[in-house]
Amino acid sequence: MDVFEELVRLRSQGRKCALATIVDVRGSIPSYQTAKLLVRDDGTMAGTVGGGCVEADVWSAAREVMETEKPKRLTFNLGQDAAYDNGLICGGQLDVFIEPVLPVPRAFIFGAGHISKSLSKVATLAGFASVVIDDRAAFANRERFPEAEEIHAAEYEEVFPKLPINQTSYLIVATRGHRDDMRVLKLAIGSPARYIAMIGSKRKVLGVIRELEKEGIPRAAFERLHAPMGLDIGAISPEEIAISVAAEMIAVRRNAESNWRALSMSICAGDAPRPAALAK
Repeated sequence: MDVFEELVRLRSQGRKCALATIVDVRGSIPSYQTAKLLVRDDGTMAGTVGGGCVEADVWSAAREVMETEKPKRLTFNLGQDAAYDNGLICGGQLDVFIEPVLPVPRAFIFGAGHISKSLSKVATLAGFASVVIDDRAAFANRERFPEAEEIHAAEYEEVFPKLPINQTSYLIVATRGHRDDMRVLKLAIGSPARYIAMIGSKRKVLGVIRELEKEGIPRAAFERLHAPMGLDIGAISPEEIAISVAAEMIAVRRNAESNWRALSMSICAGDAPRPAALAK
């Protein structure tokens, strides 16, 4: 199996993987410089960096790299004693560089109104592939969203199960009304998406959550919800709100927890007031 072809295949499916490459060799080793090992998000592998203890340690490090999304460099000394114990009688040294390979994050935008129109543009510029969903063909169309990767004009409950939502997905709920927002949030909250956000005032958000609690969804399920959505930058216009949401998405994407957690409202705690401009 070609490692690069497999890497492209995984990335197109929205899956994470880690690529390990032997970047430096000193002395004799059981492989060669530039040898590669691809570790998939399910733990399976393609390619090799020589086997034995080296490969086992690289596999473990690759799992960590996928989790942290930060690269790592390992040095192995195949001294005579260690090499003999592990069946690698070479005595050389090698450095392995392990890098995370992440798919292009998709922003699934539910609702095709003014804020969504701006958000699709801003998110695309920020490196997200936008997918727009609305039950109105007059709004969800290529003319309004020329930059979108996909556009779906159909009922939310019909489209949602068909969307490739995974741990690299970003879901933004910004439909034309509270009831539609609640319909979509009910579907979104049970997904593995990395980021789930909903538009609206603090009162509206709490009201929607209470309604969904009556339907049997526990309060704890909403702890990862970013609502009202976006960083508190005093946004008023649709364009400004789109920028605040895109900024929050970037913070989540880059694991800038110290920044976005401090600015995101905790639904359970009920603190951190948000801009009134986000209310419908």
